[in-house]
Amino acid sequence: MVIDIIGDIHGYADKLTGLLKQLGYTHNGECFMPPDGHRALFIGDLIDRGTQQLATLEIVFAMLDAGVADAVMGNHEYNALTFATLDPSDNSSQNANQDNQDNHYSKHYLRSHNDVHVRQHEAFLAELPFGSENHQYWLQRFYEIPLWLETDYACFVHACWDVDSMAVLKPLLTDNNCLTPAALMMTAQKHTSSYEALERVLKGVETPLPDGLVMVDKDGAERTQVRVRWWLDELNSRTIHQIARAPSSGMAQIPIDAMAEHINFTLKTDKPVFVGHYWLTGEPEPLSAQVICTDYSAAVDSGYLTCYQLDTSAPLPLKKANFVQYRHD
Repeated sequence: MVIDIIGDIHGYADKLTGLLKQLGYTHNGECFMPPDGHRALFIGDLIDRGTQQLATLEIVFAMLDAGVADAVMGNHEYNALTFATLDPSDNSSQNANQDNQDNHYSKHYLRSHNDVHVRQHEAFLAELPFGSENHQYWLQRFYEIPLWLETDYACFVHACWDVDSMAVLKPLLTDNNCLTPAALMMTAQKHTSSYEALERVLKGVETPLPDGLVMVDKDGAERTQVRVRWWLDELNSRTIHQIARAPSSGMAQIPIDAMAEHINFTLKTDKPVFVGHYWLTGEPEPLSAQVICTDYSAAVDSGYLTCYQLDTSAPLPLKKANFVQYRHD
């Protein structure tokens, strides 16, 4: 069996269709069907940014419903759920009329409706208006996507395979590692163990910036922490510049010799690990002997929707030749 692991789509249905056809998938009138011996796996971040949100969801979920594909949740699907869920700890939210979404900006949600969050989510809401029947339908479908998948031959997660964080989350989830509304509430409460665990799994490992420095990310949000390349060895003996996964413009603000604070992370599996999330560029290649990322910035003009074809009978070693990119230009 070959698993076609497809990176972050972000609402670019044309790129998805092009990649599937390039991989030999054919449409049977209901969904794209894989060639013999293949199965698709979507690594999360189906939504936001692109102009074909609904078409992307319809393609992916038709394949999921037909049993020819799997998926794991990305942070953008999670954010969509928290953006649309009232915070029960806020009195004004408890007293709000939940059926009337016209004034949702004045209410308190698990993910705030500030300018940055609205901008990140505007492409999705442009096609599925907030509170509409279609919006509610797709939010319920997001609950069907597990936070991670593990098989005999590999591990699949959107941002980081952290078994310690997964152990914190596991009691909150369904048997298939899916969120419930109660789990969503718990993982959205900042400064809790469940919140920190969810952040690790869907957003990655971070370390604080030194001396109170602030870095502005690509969405205009101010960051006091920076993502690190957790797949590297000896994280705690490297400088922030050596381990950071951040734009060069942001890193220019960080002293070149600044060391990372203690990073409590160890990769605790011998299986290959597949992630998305990291907006890589250039020629795709394994991140390490054990880790593959299939996110090569498909949501920008210069990026390509990317797939890694995993032979389940021989998952290791990881091979650069197993990458496939849809080069629409």
